[in-house]
Amino acid sequence: MRGFPPSMTLLRARSASEAVRLYAENPLAIPVAGGTDFMVSWNMGLLNEKTVLDIAGVREWAAVEEAGAVLRVGALATHAQLRDHPAVRRDFPLLAQAAATVGAVQIQNRGTLGGNIANASPAGDTFPALAVYDARVLAVSRAGKRSIPFVDVFAGVKKTILARGELISAVELPFLISKPDRQVFRKVGTRASQAISKTVAAGLLWLARDRTVAKARFALGSMAPTVRRLKAAEGFLAGRRLTPAVVDDAVALLAENVSPIDDIRSTAAYRLQVSRNILRSFLSPQ
Repeated sequence: MRGFPPSMTLLRARSASEAVRLYAENPLAIPVAGGTDFMVSWNMGLLNEKTVLDIAGVREWAAVEEAGAVLRVGALATHAQLRDHPAVRRDFPLLAQAAATVGAVQIQNRGTLGGNIANASPAGDTFPALAVYDARVLAVSRAGKRSIPFVDVFAGVKKTILARGELISAVELPFLISKPDRQVFRKVGTRASQAISKTVAAGLLWLARDRTVAKARFALGSMAPTVRRLKAAEGFLAGRRLTPAVVDDAVALLAENVSPIDDIRSTAAYRLQVSRNILRSFLSPQ
């Protein structure tokens, strides 16, 4: 406990069952794994008199493994693991690309996927990729386990729907039945690295034999209080050929699913225009 303020209480879990028990007994505790966001608040003195639950030692939540029809990524898997893991790079390349854009290498080595989700920032770099891969979040508590669609886990800026005493144990990614004909990940920030995104996008596209759109998935981060799938554009594109006019109409529908804001990093107008450019480039006839 050396280095912690005297008024801070530190609990340490060494197993999943111990983590669940300690969190049930201390539901106001702050779960910590990599601590990349936690340390910012600690250094600002915002965690004095708080209880902290250290779950970094729960090794069973750190594995990345195939489990039938899904790739199960433990909540404590780091961004470096996702960036370099052969199965992630092969089957979910947009997630590997996204993980490689998170902060600096030091942050990638410490920050965890579960912690990133629990932090619920609108600008989470991995979130659009997880959204287009139809990921599910596995949560566990003394009440049992549940599986939550990834896009439904967020309740707003820095808020989730996780119940009191509930911890993220893993994220499941269903293996794709067929390889997409097109895929894209794009992060736009002030710098090429160590930047919070102004907009971050991921997309998958499948074409039928007649070159019409069989299925499209596209998601944006930093464009609303939570990550957003572009459901209006996705639905419009289904069964259509990607002519310039169809692309124009799909791009125009982008604004129906997002609500960008002006803030210290960018303007709503810039975010909207850049996001439209990314979608247009992705959909344009090739």
